[in-house]
Amino acid sequence: MPYLTHTDLRGRVLSSRELAAALPRAEIDVEAATEAVRDVVADVAARGTPAALEAGERFDRCRPPALRVPAEVIATALEQLDPEVRRALETAIAHVRTVDETQRREDEVVEVIPGGVVRQRWVPVRRVGLYVPGGRAVLPSSVVMNGVPAQTAGVEQIVLASPPQADHGGWPHPTILAACALLGVDEVLAVGGAQAIALMTYGAEAAGADAALEPVDLVTGPGNVYVAAAKRLVRGRVGIDAEAGPTEIAILADAEADPRYVAADLISQAEHDPMAASVLVTDSEELVDRVEQELALQVPQALHAERITKALRGSQSGAVLVDDMEQGLAVVDAYGAEHLEVQTRDAAALARRVRSAGAVFVGPHSPVSLGDYAAGSNHVLPTGGSARFGGGLGVQTFLRGIHEVTYDRDALAAARGAATVLSQCEGLPSHGRAVDIRFDPQG
Repeated sequence: MPYLTHTDLRGRVLSSRELAAALPRAEIDVEAATEAVRDVVADVAARGTPAALEAGERFDRCRPPALRVPAEVIATALEQLDPEVRRALETAIAHVRTVDETQRREDEVVEVIPGGVVRQRWVPVRRVGLYVPGGRAVLPSSVVMNGVPAQTAGVEQIVLASPPQADHGGWPHPTILAACALLGVDEVLAVGGAQAIALMTYGAEAAGADAALEPVDLVTGPGNVYVAAAKRLVRGRVGIDAEAGPTEIAILADAEADPRYVAADLISQAEHDPMAASVLVTDSEELVDRVEQELALQVPQALHAERITKALRGSQSGAVLVDDMEQGLAVVDAYGAEHLEVQTRDAAALARRVRSAGAVFVGPHSPVSLGDYAAGSNHVLPTGGSARFGGGLGVQTFLRGIHEVTYDRDALAAARGAATVLSQCEGLPSHGRAVDIRFDPQG
């Protein structure tokens, strides 16, 4: 039995709507999850820390000794961290910081007319809440991917939330705490799921041994469908990065692609979740056959073979046959994958033509897994086709552009006519009067 559902688009001319319908896609009902978490979010908004801890006890089956992780617990986690893991985290931090430093924004000053200046100031968000999940996998890399760009942007205050773990004294996983220590993030909350998003959004009054928690201005970080639903509910009161869904990989490949690499990369993302999407787009039937052969060899050897098999055989995964790379490019742009690999004979040229992808990995030696950890790129990326209109997490996520307008009297006089005419056109004459009064000698 093949691992991938095969879809043949050769010889077919499809509209954008038809193409989108023909492609495999994970079906995630965020709307239903929103109703499921609505009461949790409302309860945390009303009662704060006690409500969050009670929800954690229900959903995580674990109640931490306190909401805030003590400094000594964070320090101990770093002291006891495997030295090899520490070196790997330090490498990842250095690589991401190297890329992020280039994304710093300088103020931009434009003299629109003589004496009329508009300055764009880039101001970091003051307080940010970072969410790091703790379900099927421990993800210290998500601490890095969220924390480094926030720090590079100049965020003043960072609070990080991660679920309590019964196996670790009710605190978040020690590797996550160690990653926090490496970044100097010391405000860490032992809370997960929708209740974590709500708590960071609304803050909380002091309760028992827990001090008051100040609300944040922006929440970022990946999570399950309930975390995405909670983000949807609080959006507007705080900013969010995205409503992240299951991870996705699409691979655009031709006959020259190595089927071993393609199979391994499809498996790597399927390892995350039974709902993860792994999609191959190719003009080579032979490659599809050889990739299936490799999947038959590699999947049984994987630690999470059962999970991987469910993901690969799910409706969200598949192999799509196209006439040529031009049609293939149209397909991957319509799909808008979180991660897109281009493994073709002219990979660099083709990759530059991609318009919709969270991140593009070019050539046979740039696997998505490298981007997950140590490429220097960010792995918090748009999913579910949202790469068609949104981008990944980065320094810009934590910055706000503020226009600062400075006109002298002569410049105002020069722009006066346009402003007053448009105010009349829009039926808002008092707008124009606010300009004219500055030239009225009677005041």
